Amino acid sequence: MALALSIAFFLLVAVSITAYGYRLYSRPGRIHDRLGEAAAVEVPTLDQIAGPRRQWAIRVIQQIGEKVPISPQDASLARRYLIAAGYRTDTAIRVYYGIKIVLAIILFAAAVFFRPYIANPVLSIVVLPAAALAGFFGPNMILEHLIDRRREQIRFALPDALDLMVVCMEAGLGLDQAIANVSRELMRTHKALCEELGLVTLEMRAGKRRGEALKNLADRTGEQELRKLVATMIQADRFGTSIAEALRTHSDFMRVRRRQEAEERAAKVGVKLVFPIFFFILPSMLLVAAGPGILQLVKQLFPLMQSFGQ
Repeated sequence: MALALSIAFFLLVAVSITAYGYRLYSRPGRIHDRLGEAAAVEVPTLDQIAGPRRQWAIRVIQQIGEKVPISPQDASLARRYLIAAGYRTDTAIRVYYGIKIVLAIILFAAAVFFRPYIANPVLSIVVLPAAALAGFFGPNMILEHLIDRRREQIRFALPDALDLMVVCMEAGLGLDQAIANVSRELMRTHKALCEELGLVTLEMRAGKRRGEALKNLADRTGEQELRKLVATMIQADRFGTSIAEALRTHSDFMRVRRRQEAEERAAKVGVKLVFPIFFFILPSMLLVAAGPGILQLVKQLFPLMQSFGQ
């Protein structure tokens, strides 16, 4: 009876997991493979990114951000940073400034709450404006971190994208078709770069010249390697040289540079490990190695000292 119940329970769990995996992964994957990838890059809204449970919070933050007086220069700079981080919606600036105001209010209220527990009178006065300023300028640091992370993703994705672009061009496609093909094929592995290349394709379809669309790509991301790639592509197109050969050479150069950067980081590991070894590992090793000897010394030395004292 117990064996039959165990087998039945195992079969029930196996069937449940199989049905769940089929409905969640296998079936949608077959549908996507059958229909193909999207022809254009869809920029998700903030409501789609956050989900239905957080839409009300985003709306409140957006309404607060709409009340903040922003100069055109600050708005242009903030939009540029947000686009570099991957946020291209129209409401991104208002949500960004709303987050800054809400975070400043929260930290100021926390400072007011903990102020009676601060014994230093000078620190109790300074903590209020410091907390408000930290809340207002803290999102700037987070945004810079997001920008650096996105640029790193784009930089690491460039060699693979260039290799696929060279294959497409050697197969007979033009540069515009190769860029569109790369933006579709590498969407799952290198999403950030494919989104930017998809925007380049959309700009060229809208009527912009190829050189202008590529310059906008370099300006949006701010990645230096991408700027070099754009300059190489524009020069090769202008002077009539082989773009595929230029892209292959640039891809090899980027791979060599990445390997050199990895070797440089590996060479710095020994120096960076000095302080963790000295403060964390060395005391433990000394305790394990010299601890028993010290205990035996104390055990034998204290009775001997007491006997001399008597």
